[in-house]
Amino acid sequence: MINHSGIGTYIKNMIPNLVGNYKVVLLGNAKILQSFSWNDQVTIINANYAIYSVSEQVNLPRHIPDSWLFISPHYNIPLRNIPADKRLVIIHDVNHLVKINKISFVKESYARYMINAAIKKSDRVITDSYFSQKEIIRHISKNRKEIKVIHCSINSDEIKSLANQINHEEFKQKYNLPQSYFLYVGSIKAHKNLISALKAFNILIKKYPTQKLVVIGVKQDEFFNHPVINELKDGVIVPGYISDYELPAVYTNALCLVFPSLYEGFGLPPLEAMSCGCPVIASNFSSIPEVCSDAALYFDPLNIEEIFKTMQQIIEDENIVIQLRENGFENLKRFTWQRFGQNLKQEIDNLIIK
Repeated sequence: MINHSGIGTYIKNMIPNLVGNYKVVLLGNAKILQSFSWNDQVTIINANYAIYSVSEQVNLPRHIPDSWLFISPHYNIPLRNIPADKRLVIIHDVNHLVKINKISFVKESYARYMINAAIKKSDRVITDSYFSQKEIIRHISKNRKEIKVIHCSINSDEIKSLANQINHEEFKQKYNLPQSYFLYVGSIKAHKNLISALKAFNILIKKYPTQKLVVIGVKQDEFFNHPVINELKDGVIVPGYISDYELPAVYTNALCLVFPSLYEGFGLPPLEAMSCGCPVIASNFSSIPEVCSDAALYFDPLNIEEIFKTMQQIIEDENIVIQLRENGFENLKRFTWQRFGQNLKQEIDNLIIK
């Protein structure tokens, strides 16, 4: 999952911190893992099996070498016994157990069983936020094992550096982007609440017809073939795939990030936006206030009129924009790469020394 959004970003931050402190063996798609700069500092074992599959459960344990600690960066742990002294699992959220996304009974049952098993079989359970900690306890009541919180990190210096390396005028021409725009970064999954953001934007452009909304993370065919979303496409630009290298330029040129999620275990896009000096307006649900603190302007994500009025504030009140930028830079100090590494190392050391 290293190239996925969310969990992938977490894994990319975690591995360099592990490499600096331990002898690390990585199991996964060898070709992908060898593309990273740290590949010569780790041992890579090709174990390329589809996540959540029977093949993963049957074959992955056979590749695991004798070790002090086996780390699962998601709840799809090996169910069989493995040759590791201890196990650590990272459960980012219990999104599959809430009703927002309306997943199938089979998928929900799988997630519930695997999260229970992950907690039961692991010697240490880590999650991304205090919100997720409470949610895991609420939904998985039989295994109230201590769950440690380590907030995710973001390498804001690297994000700023990437933004400075890009010719922004050429970038905007390449993707046909306007001079300024509102920005959405996420998927079309129900809990991301894109439809509410689009409905609010449809109200906004009646008053400010030159405004645009750029949607990142959604494929063009997904967007324009969606029966509801396609009806709300006025003033919306969907560039399609944009690389991690170019993403900071998207944030830098935006009026603000609109983050309307109904459910987030953490939520990295607001911190990515803050790194680029991009103001954030966000949902007041789930972990988002915990992560954004006073560096976002909040709205009720179920109230379309309230989302619209919050977007309008960004257009009309420059003082709010300046304050949000300043608060954003300050907020980022809570989520440094170094702090994440120190907290992770402490939990690992406490586990393997016992």
